[in-house]
Amino acid sequence: MTSNPDKPRNLRPADLAREHGLSAQAVRNYEQDGFLPPAERTPTGYRIYTELHAAALRTFLALVRAYGHRTAGAIMNALHDGRTDDALTAVHHGHGLLLRDRETLNAVRAAVGHLTAAATPGDPVGPLPRTIGELAHRLRLTPATLRTWEAAGILRPARDPATGYRVFDAGDVRDADLAHLLRRGGYRLADIAAVVEQIRTAGGTSALAAALAGWQQRLTDRGMAMLKASAQLHNYLAR
Repeated sequence: MTSNPDKPRNLRPADLAREHGLSAQAVRNYEQDGFLPPAERTPTGYRIYTELHAAALRTFLALVRAYGHRTAGAIMNALHDGRTDDALTAVHHGHGLLLRDRETLNAVRAAVGHLTAAATPGDPVGPLPRTIGELAHRLRLTPATLRTWEAAGILRPARDPATGYRVFDAGDVRDADLAHLLRRGGYRLADIAAVVEQIRTAGGTSALAAALAGWQQRLTDRGMAMLKASAQLHNYLAR
């Protein structure tokens, strides 16, 4: 007696889990969370999965690598609820975030190059601004603007223990110069604060310049993961 090739092949949770190095419980949890379609049950309560569930799991895991667990789950939930437009909106939002990150990288690379060139030994430099008034004058801004940047986490000046006045050092001036460049480019204060924090963590503009290649590679990897996830998503929808 020959088997029917059109009949869906039954799979166990362990069968789906093995392909991805997961536990069977993880697969059951993904189904419970709506990331996989509901499984049929045997009379004794065991789950019966098919190739459709295997495709859903491949799609979900590809989406996780591209967009993160939360967005991947939202996409799969939307698909299984019949809200295809909501799923596509989440995908497009992820692409928009990647584009913004690329634009930020380009802005940081240009700004770091500008600041590095400005700090080349032998270039004429004026006295280092120490007070908020001196720094505001250097940047042609108001002290109120610098206080707003401080509140946003962009600047972190020390305080004179005797007077309580802000005292800016070379790192603060560097951060202010970079913030001024990015602000003119239309970047929000929250985004600028994140970039400045990356420079602090890297140890200065020279160290950050050396780390930009790694940042670029991470963005490339994310873009490639999105392409792979899109292919998996298209295949799943075609089922």
